[in-house]
Amino acid sequence: MLAINPYINFNGNAEEAFNFYKSVFGGEFSVVSRFKDIPGLEQPMPEQQGTKIMRIVLPIGQSELIANDVPEFMGRVSENENRSKIAVRVDSREEAEPLFKGLSEGGTVEMPLGESPWGSTFAMFRDKYGIEWTIEFDPKGQK
Repeated sequence: MLAINPYINFNGNAEEAFNFYKSVFGGEFSVVSRFKDIPGLEQPMPEQQGTKIMRIVLPIGQSELIANDVPEFMGRVSENENRSKIAVRVDSREEAEPLFKGLSEGGTVEMPLGESPWGSTFAMFRDKYGIEWTIEFDPKGQK
């Protein structure tokens, strides 16, 4: 089975963001590894950087949300220039509402949850970590 799983780079707050996503979507992390856990690093990593996330995975339905922190020596990720979005499809408006409310809290809503011009229930927003999301329920797409 083919699956597409979003992979997000963070500027040192991946763990905080993923605990937030876990509070919205539920579930448990299947992977949490830190830079200090990498065997055989050529250069010692500063302790502050060693505790940052090398990989974190949150299973959501049949997909996984994956992320890491970008080490400081690689430069910062420009979250405000990221125009990619994570698209979440749900089975009902009732399922969409708590996801929209939870994920958009503290963020910036571009399009509130409502009826779209193409006939679905749709929302588009940036969460408090700068990640862009869409949530959609399309009754025509239901089986």
